[in-house]
Amino acid sequence: MSQSSKSKALSNASAAISPVNSVLLVGRVTSKGVEKLLPSGDKVVEFRIVVGRAKSRGARKEVDSLDIAAWSAKTRKAALSIKIDSWVQVSGAVRRRFWQAPSGLASRWQVEASEVLRL
Repeated sequence: MSQSSKSKALSNASAAISPVNSVLLVGRVTSKGVEKLLPSGDKVVEFRIVVGRAKSRGARKEVDSLDIAAWSAKTRKAALSIKIDSWVQVSGAVRRRFWQAPSGLASRWQVEASEVLRL
């Protein structure tokens, strides 16, 4: 197969692939939801959960601590009602947020919740 045929085949295969940014998390709430009013007038409720990892290296238990942002009225209400140590299911997408900090441009990763369910 010639180089141009390979490139064309790869291009056709890529055209059939759709990007996906979707997460489903089940974890324990470690910080109470805090509502913030942004300069734009938008409201967001932020909280944190920990999610256990599958044991892959030895017997030591590992977890990930993840920041969650609830933007819609429904998810903000759900986020404000959960208590620390509650178990929740969060559906959403991974987002990287940028802002101007005193030391320059700053960023962080968080999960933008489309649904927050108490378990």
